[in-house]
Amino acid sequence: MHSTRILSNGKPIPAYRPSTSRWRMGLALLLRVLALSLALWAWPATSIAQSASGDPGINADEESVKTAFLYKFPNYVEWPASSFPKSDSPYVIGVMGSDAIAGSLARMSANRSIKNRPIVVRNLETGDSLNGIHVLFIGRSERARLPQLLKQLGAQPTLTVTEADDALAQGSMINFRIVEERVRFEISLDAADRSGLKLSSRLLALATVVTKGPQK
Repeated sequence: MHSTRILSNGKPIPAYRPSTSRWRMGLALLLRVLALSLALWAWPATSIAQSASGDPGINADEESVKTAFLYKFPNYVEWPASSFPKSDSPYVIGVMGSDAIAGSLARMSANRSIKNRPIVVRNLETGDSLNGIHVLFIGRSERARLPQLLKQLGAQPTLTVTEADDALAQGSMINFRIVEERVRFEISLDAADRSGLKLSSRLLALATVVTKGPQK
């Protein structure tokens, strides 16, 4: 119990009570971090604002969430040691069929690193080499060429990420889907295994569907 001291002039000194301002600031920061983390996994896919790409099939929120996923995925994937010739070899993320996501991803990853490796984002066009690509995002505008692109990669250790119906059945490893107006993703373990990639159990736990074995 706090006591009150009395000065010689008869005026009381209020009892000391710890300030709660720092605690409140810490709580506010924690809530902001938590909100950002949840947003990566459950950001609404619908928005009035359209993306800068002008593509009516993708809006600003959806684009932002997919960009964040592409930036985060490498943290939950293990590549063969041969995928990185040098200790400082960068993670190379290729983007086909979405200039908007390529630009957004380049801005997000600028001056940042993944597992102490720099990040290089390449906006790929038809005919560009896919050699040395660690993550390849194939946008919906390239869905007609999806089988060809996946065949071109073969067993190369490239994490393929798509946004097309039946993409997993065609050989993609991670496929974005819109579920209840939110960006989600599904995973094919077989496709990852064939390319020598190991996916973290934490990543698998966040997928809406994880397939293993023949798909119909």
